[in-house]
Amino acid sequence: MDFEIPRIPLGNWIESGLNFLTTEFSGVTRAISRTTQAGINLLNDGLMWLPEWALLGLIVLLCWRLSGHRLAIGAALGLALIWNLGLWNPMIQTLTLVVIATLVAVVIALPLGILAAVSDRFYRVIMPVLDFMQTMPAFVYLIPAIPFFGIGSVSGIFATVIFAMPPAIRFTTLGIRQVPTELVEAADAFGSTRTQKLVKVQLPLSLPTLMGGINQTIMLSLSMVVIAAMIGANGLGSEVWRAIQRLRPGDGFEAGLAVVIMAMLLDRLTQSFRGRKRAK
Repeated sequence: MDFEIPRIPLGNWIESGLNFLTTEFSGVTRAISRTTQAGINLLNDGLMWLPEWALLGLIVLLCWRLSGHRLAIGAALGLALIWNLGLWNPMIQTLTLVVIATLVAVVIALPLGILAAVSDRFYRVIMPVLDFMQTMPAFVYLIPAIPFFGIGSVSGIFATVIFAMPPAIRFTTLGIRQVPTELVEAADAFGSTRTQKLVKVQLPLSLPTLMGGINQTIMLSLSMVVIAAMIGANGLGSEVWRAIQRLRPGDGFEAGLAVVIMAMLLDRLTQSFRGRKRAK
């Protein structure tokens, strides 16, 4: 006798839930979309208002101040190559998306990471959620972004924030939990409140680890922003996507090389900042 196990309509449930959310909260999502798009336009216009040589010089100066002459020379050569290849504006658009997505992800992740560090119950709840978020294929995050925010850069930022947030939460929790017990007990002995202990002892000592989380968030944001070109996000990702559609491997390689240069610069800059904090 054959038994047919009924199929769980998980996909239908998800679609129904998304339809409900997009219908009931359309006003909220439109407001978020307009605000985010205004922020993107403002930052884009500000960065593009500067002449290429001026922005290049500012970035090189920042690299020299934070890391030294080697990174400054590398930044000058890399950015000059991007300028020469005609990819300056797409690079600015990508940088804007990475900056906004990273800021939003860190603003959300820091309180959650702190809460997970001080509460074992919340830690046990959020860790499986982070595992789920980090193992879900990145492309899947693009799907719910479209009904909420439509096609474009805002949807790209929404998907990027979800994809890039888990490392910042994990590293914040790890950094606070790794603060030596003796120092925490000493703060308790001096009568510190929980807030004083967190702000004056645990967060400053965990800053190098926290910066490691921000570094990972930036790297994941950059990778996701490129993928988000599939749903209309502007930048270097759209150059790669256009090259794929037109079967132009040379153009795709140039845009990919620009992404690599950006990734190396952002990685070295955040690592330099992390190293300076550790040295202090």
